[in-house]
Amino acid sequence: MDMDNDSSINSIQSTLRERIIEHVFIGDALRRLWQHRVFDVEVLRSEFDAGGYDLVMARGKIVRHIQFKTTKYDGKTREANINLNLLAKPSGCVIWMIVNDDLSFHSFYYFGGRPGEPLPDITGFKIASHTKGNAQGTKTERPNHRVVPRRYYEKLNSLDEVLERLFGDIPNC
Repeated sequence: MDMDNDSSINSIQSTLRERIIEHVFIGDALRRLWQHRVFDVEVLRSEFDAGGYDLVMARGKIVRHIQFKTTKYDGKTREANINLNLLAKPSGCVIWMIVNDDLSFHSFYYFGGRPGEPLPDITGFKIASHTKGNAQGTKTERPNHRVVPRRYYEKLNSLDEVLERLFGDIPNC
């Protein structure tokens, strides 16, 4: 396999790529909040995503359980699977990060309620399937996941917009 090919690298190193993007998001978000003199934020990482989220961010009484999705800027993905367990969280949401080849942020998509509100009901969306087939080659359903097309997400062009969706008004944002 040609490791100089970007699609090969992104496929083979997908877990590393996702971790880098999550760390950059956390660092950039905390830096922007610091710059806006917001210091009362907590960040908690999930050991694994059985609860439907990757990260918890809290500010005051607002607690956000966040599921991350990532797509390259020129990627073709137009839908994302969301874990139904995220519905049980008080203010669950999905942040879909569109990244450039150098893993810098291009834009964001947001799916969720206002701060303090739950994730909109997604139970009526199509049931997701596993990406790989079983021993018989059949891609079985993932009954606890729903496919939500990108058109249901709100496009955000800056990290400041993301922070406002997560926590409401941020001073000087």
